[in-house]
Amino acid sequence: MENIKCLINNFPLDIFLLALLLGLLLWWLLNKILGDRFKSHSVELQDRINFLEGELDACRKSKVSAKASGGLDLGSAAAGAVAAAAVTAAPVASFAAPAPKPAPSSKKDDLKIVEGIGPKIEELCNKAGIFTFAQLADTSAETIKEILESAGSRFQMHDPTTWPKQAEYARDEKWDELKKWQDELDKGRPA
Repeated sequence: MENIKCLINNFPLDIFLLALLLGLLLWWLLNKILGDRFKSHSVELQDRINFLEGELDACRKSKVSAKASGGLDLGSAAAGAVAAAAVTAAPVASFAAPAPKPAPSSKKDDLKIVEGIGPKIEELCNKAGIFTFAQLADTSAETIKEILESAGSRFQMHDPTTWPKQAEYARDEKWDELKKWQDELDKGRPA
């Protein structure tokens, strides 16, 4: 017990304060270095997210305009890559299907511009004799639903109620109205 009393009575206060000051300085320095590093990293990630969202919007706009003009751009190439991956993952039975009928006229529209129609559904429409936006606009949603149901359970989940109206906008080359309406839709379905 005497040793503790001696230590308390004779303990140099300046060493304690120096150790406390060094501890506080080390804590502040680590907090400054690591805190700034984490803050700058989160700001950098947020900037990257904003940049990628802008790029995505630009790709979507260029994809719609490129499809409207019939050109091929990076967005269309990416969509083609996705379509190729989907074809690769499709069951072997789908490859045994008969070849689609040739288009009755030389003009054949890219029906994939209509939100909700992908490469396989476009192929089904072509087999049913629907090759242009005008033909799709003149086809009732019930008829399109029958085409999808006859193709199998894989296509029955799709809702074609908005497809004729979207095709009407595309037929009339009202691309801005089509894009505005598609932004309101949820994968081709009314939101």
